[in-house]
Amino acid sequence: MNHSQTQDEKYLRMAFAVAAAARDKGQHPFGCIMVGPEGDVLLEQGNAFATDGHDMTAHAERILASRASRGWDVEFLSKCTMYTSAEPCAMCAGAVYWAGIGRVVFGQSEHDLKIQTGNHDENPTLDLPCRTVFAAGQRDIEVVGPLLADEAAALQEGFWAEK
Repeated sequence: MNHSQTQDEKYLRMAFAVAAAARDKGQHPFGCIMVGPEGDVLLEQGNAFATDGHDMTAHAERILASRASRGWDVEFLSKCTMYTSAEPCAMCAGAVYWAGIGRVVFGQSEHDLKIQTGNHDENPTLDLPCRTVFAAGQRDIEVVGPLLADEAAALQEGFWAEK
């Protein structure tokens, strides 16, 4: 699939919609989708912190990467893109790497998320760029972002103060 900024923005806004739906259900406001090489949306995943009994590892990106790894082989996943409302944290970047997903497009950076959310018990943000995590590995993962960062940040507005 040829990637254009217009396509990336379209799919990223779909991930934002997943994050907004997660927030509407009382979840942390994060969401992602996985798009296949032909442009089909193959998976979507919102944060599952509350659903999974306050599981601090139930980030949308980690769960989606696990689901993708169970569903497809690395050769196929290397041609797929994960679109996510916020930059994958170190844990999620590791999951993306191990699953073999070949491309990540994110909205809000971890750095900006940490500034916006503060030191919240349910979201002790790691300010470690996913590019740094991926660069330590042996697979090439293309990263685009931050993209539509203001729209992504709007998903978080007011949420962490309410908790």
